[in-house]
Amino acid sequence: MDLLQAIKKTGRSVGHAIVGDDPDEADILDTLKKEHDEVGAMLKQLVDSESASERRGLVKKIKQALVPHIKAEQKVVYDAVLALKDKDAKTDGEEGYIEHKLAAETLSLLGKISNTMSPEFAAAAKVLKELIEHHVEEEERNIWADVKEGFSDSQRVAMNRKFEAAKKRVRMAQ
Repeated sequence: MDLLQAIKKTGRSVGHAIVGDDPDEADILDTLKKEHDEVGAMLKQLVDSESASERRGLVKKIKQALVPHIKAEQKVVYDAVLALKDKDAKTDGEEGYIEHKLAAETLSLLGKISNTMSPEFAAAAKVLKELIEHHVEEEERNIWADVKEGFSDSQRVAMNRKFEAAKKRVRMAQ
């Protein structure tokens, strides 16, 4: 991060602290970080849970959070990264699409396992958690570097608005 970006980010943080968070002025990367942390906490709880009903409820909550996130992120962030001329950025975007597909398939499998206390369910939950953790780690390193390099602060705020609108459309379609 160069000095100018650091100053702008600090200015935004101070501004949000004074007037409160304005979701219309949020940077896409801040929103994604918040959602990554929320899903990560639910996945940890899922893997650690010893209650069948809690596990069933967590799968539902994870699906409600993850599916709109994945679809909106692909449409707004990944497609924008894929449109960059940089070959590495294109590879990062394609990898993200593949990992999203694998996460969605694993989540779907979890939803089909009726015995949430079975070893099969525990294994699928663990695989989903590890897949998401791996994906988030790479995304926050690679895709976010592509976004920071390829898009200005104002473009990232606009991306966030599009991301929130896309998630809303996905939720309405579910």
